[in-house]
Amino acid sequence: MSALRPDILAPLFRPVSALPGIGDKLEKTLSTLLIRSGEEPPARVIDLLLHLPHAVVDRSLKPSLADAVPGTVGSFRLRVERVDAPRGGRAPIRVTVGDDAGSMLLVFFHGKPDWVVRQLPEGAERIVSGAVEMWNGVLQIAHPDYILPPDKAHDLPEQEPVYPLTAGLSAKILRKAIAAALSALPPLPEWLDPALVEQQGWPGFADALKIVHSLTASEAMRGRALARLSHDTFFAHQLALALSRRQATAKPGAIHAGDGHLAQKVRAALPFALTGAQLRVEEEIAADLARPERMVRLLQGDVGAGKTVVAALAMARAAEMGGQSALMAPTEVLARQHAATLTALLEPAGLRAALLTGREKGKTREAVLSGLADGTIACAVGTHALIQPGVRFRDLALAIIDEQHRFGVAQRLALTRKGEASDLLLMTATPIPRSLVLSWYGDMDASRLDEKPASRLPIETRALDLDRLGDVVRRLGAAVAEGKKAYWICPLVEESADSDLAAAQERHRHLAELLGQPVALVHGQMKPQEKDEAMERFRSGAARVLVATTVVEVGVDVADATIMIIEHAERFGLSQLHQLRGRVGRGSEASSCLLLYKGPLGETARARLDVIVATEDGFTIAEEDLRLRGEGDLLGTRQSGVPGSVLRLPPPSIETIERARDDARLTIERDPSLAGERGKAIALLFHLLSMGAALDVLNAG
Repeated sequence: MSALRPDILAPLFRPVSALPGIGDKLEKTLSTLLIRSGEEPPARVIDLLLHLPHAVVDRSLKPSLADAVPGTVGSFRLRVERVDAPRGGRAPIRVTVGDDAGSMLLVFFHGKPDWVVRQLPEGAERIVSGAVEMWNGVLQIAHPDYILPPDKAHDLPEQEPVYPLTAGLSAKILRKAIAAALSALPPLPEWLDPALVEQQGWPGFADALKIVHSLTASEAMRGRALARLSHDTFFAHQLALALSRRQATAKPGAIHAGDGHLAQKVRAALPFALTGAQLRVEEEIAADLARPERMVRLLQGDVGAGKTVVAALAMARAAEMGGQSALMAPTEVLARQHAATLTALLEPAGLRAALLTGREKGKTREAVLSGLADGTIACAVGTHALIQPGVRFRDLALAIIDEQHRFGVAQRLALTRKGEASDLLLMTATPIPRSLVLSWYGDMDASRLDEKPASRLPIETRALDLDRLGDVVRRLGAAVAEGKKAYWICPLVEESADSDLAAAQERHRHLAELLGQPVALVHGQMKPQEKDEAMERFRSGAARVLVATTVVEVGVDVADATIMIIEHAERFGLSQLHQLRGRVGRGSEASSCLLLYKGPLGETARARLDVIVATEDGFTIAEEDLRLRGEGDLLGTRQSGVPGSVLRLPPPSIETIERARDDARLTIERDPSLAGERGKAIALLFHLLSMGAALDVLNAG
């Protein structure tokens, strides 16, 4: 893609180290934060620009402590009344501050007493800003974000963007780096219809980025800027779909199914009967593969509905004509699990499945690449490694993308282009309301696995206040003593002074102490080998409790795990809660799911938990999510915006998606090849959003 990149974008595709103030160490830290799976470091200037804040904090000064509201960020002018700074031990430092309306505590865990005393000398006035909490009936702020003398009040921003961070990177340093990146933004031509821009009151793309990152923009300005960026993202997504459909129909397809003899061998070796839904979907896919036109089908299968078996049968049918298949998964954990499952399913048909991820090196990798190139490997399973330039197939007949909402159009196209006339099957365990399928995926055939195997027992689901945490741990200890296995899900990896949410590392230590036996830990910052070792300890029973973040949200299959505990469940989307619950109830024993929440709950949060408790039907849950939120976190909190997009935007409204789809359709009708001036500007958008495959289609004509 870089060879075709216009010169106007050159400043944005330099490494971040080209910006003032960013040395080698900071470049490495920023790359850890910004580099997405499948990309190579270092991070680029554009990566910084597209790293959008996930929230905006109101830090405007409140008149007095009478206006302090627990659960919100507050900024106050206060007197320092007393400093209690114990020397040694693990006791926190507590500073009593107040005004005419009352007092509160500032709490510092693992703080340095001398530093605290210098910042907050007794009798002095200070401006303090941070998250207000109520602890044992007393207002407090743990680790204030700002402590300023009154003459420095101008250094307290009224509106402050809040960004995702990583270890070793402060918000202040990140904002400084983003400010440097914004100064490198060149003037860009407009790729949207000017009439639409004027009608909506949107800023240009570059101005929208500046507003979203701004410390001074009003809420209204920020809303229009986000709406503009959301439209850009969905507009590009819909254009890419249109271009890929045009490419698919422009080239002849191929028949990729034989007489069914290999599929029958796979089916005959199954230790269970297929559900009616599996049989129906298998026939739909088989019919598609038998046609000369290219298949593009979306397979929605609820948690535990048996998508992998359907995929194996499709792979067997592709092999009947000598074709190869490839299944791409978003994580290495899921890819390795699929490889093990498919190997067992396909072996009775004499088909060989091989694994290819970033971890396969040396002779192992060379053997897989050689087998794919000469056709001796019928089926490949892997991560983004499958779409790297060095991977070649003799005849890729079927491309399957699992958890497809984690991939963009670019990756889908990149995999299908590994074959001359590849059919495409997109799979998701995240049910999508019928009203959104067309908007998200255009004119795509869709199948549903809406039955579960008869052997799947219902999962008893309850919601419980975190005040009962001690009781939960005691009951967990009793269950583990009886030989049960349990997941414990936390929303964060490590403790943070900025949040009171549960941290996996601290919960892991806490449970290991209380339970008196090994507890495994898995989170996204661990090395792949460490994750594999922890998962194996859990599978084998060496550790009967697995503490994890949402890295286990999809695909992880430990059949004898029967307990799922989700801490701070009110912070998860409905889709994530449903996916996490689906990690249990996969064996023959009864299973349970406990949703621990921190009260008091808002109306929407309460309704969300009520839905999860009331039903296990993923399609019902998706429809309820749509009803509750208007647009909702339909694809999970990490997949907001276009699936696989480089931009992490708030969940879009149906109106946003449909407006972008209509704009894209009209654009293609006016200029099918995007050869005009607006088409050239749209190519810049594809570059900015890293949609290289869409550019390849565009340049191919």
